[in-house]
Amino acid sequence: MPEALDTLLNFASALAAGLLIGAERGWQGRNSEDNQLVAGIRTFALSSLLGAFAMLLGEHFDVAAWAVVFAGFAALVVASYFGGLLQLGDKGLTSEVALLISFILGSLAMAGYAGLAAAGAVAVALLLSLKQSLHGALQRLSEAELSGALKLLFISLVLLPALPNQGYGPWLVFNPYAIWWMVVLIAAIGFAAYVAMRLVGTRHGLLITALLGGIVSSTAMTVTLARLGQGRHLQALLACGLLATSALMFPRVLLEVGLVNRNLLMPLFWPLGGATLIYAAGALLYYRRAGSESAETAEPPLQNPFELAPALRFAALLVLILLLVEGARHWLGAMGVYLVALLSGLADVDAITLSLARSAHTDLSAQVAVHGIFLAALSNSLAKAVLIALIGGRQLALLTLPVMAGGLLAGAAVLLLA
Repeated sequence: MPEALDTLLNFASALAAGLLIGAERGWQGRNSEDNQLVAGIRTFALSSLLGAFAMLLGEHFDVAAWAVVFAGFAALVVASYFGGLLQLGDKGLTSEVALLISFILGSLAMAGYAGLAAAGAVAVALLLSLKQSLHGALQRLSEAELSGALKLLFISLVLLPALPNQGYGPWLVFNPYAIWWMVVLIAAIGFAAYVAMRLVGTRHGLLITALLGGIVSSTAMTVTLARLGQGRHLQALLACGLLATSALMFPRVLLEVGLVNRNLLMPLFWPLGGATLIYAAGALLYYRRAGSESAETAEPPLQNPFELAPALRFAALLVLILLLVEGARHWLGAMGVYLVALLSGLADVDAITLSLARSAHTDLSAQVAVHGIFLAALSNSLAKAVLIALIGGRQLALLTLPVMAGGLLAGAAVLLLA
């Protein structure tokens, strides 16, 4: 009796899988004539039940019995496809493939994998229902975006696993796997932000653009927004965007540290978090003040954030900084690390952050790494302040620089008192 009950439940699971996929196919073809439908809800349900019966035959006789039934069913589906092709002309293979999958899901359910069969049926039905959305997304996809996505997949899924995970060179600082993993991390963060920006757009204002663009590169977004301040009447709104994009650098640093070395996260959380709050408060103040300004907006030029050449340059910069940090630590001690952090932060805060966080796993002091990362963030913030003053003009500098100075001083005070 228990075995018979299990068999009935497996048949019910197979039937449910076929009904679910058939319901989606039937709904998609609800406006088509009956002679144009490849298969309806009953056909898909019967296909799943056929798969279940085939699996039952295979269990009692031999796996060849299942193979013979599947081959016969596949031949019937192929014949139906070519018959429809001759009658209706060009047509897709989606429903035919779904029929074969229904057969296999029915077989899985009878084999005791009812949960897997149910999950597969839901996934198939969902994928089939997303036809319009997926086709629309492909039509909106540019060549640069597709190329960027494929490059990101290549460096993360193909190249990264093939690299050796061991140290080479002076102080064993050159670890191909660890260095390339950090390149993948930065590229993935930037590409995710680019996708989000493409979905949201700039119609909601410069603030959302500044927030999303700041995840990609707060320095590049600072230059873009500062240029928009020349001869325009959007000073408060631009100040809001500049503070918001600069504030995002601190959570980005915390994210990188948390992914590479969690032991450094809490010592950096309060100083960088305090600076973030002051920046955010200033951005909110100017956002409310911007309500009385002109509704004039400008759309910053957006580029695909992932290209292989910038990723390679970042890898070279990362290796150089790793060597400088280790050399400075061996020859000059902590002061040498701080000097490298200050100089590196002027150009790029991500590379020195990842370098120090990784070095703190070995023989670099956690306190020195924390102070070095904060100095890099401080140096990068000062560089952006200079860019605002030089590009954005005096009025924009007067709005933003006091808030930035307040945030940096508060963060430094928290770091020194902790």
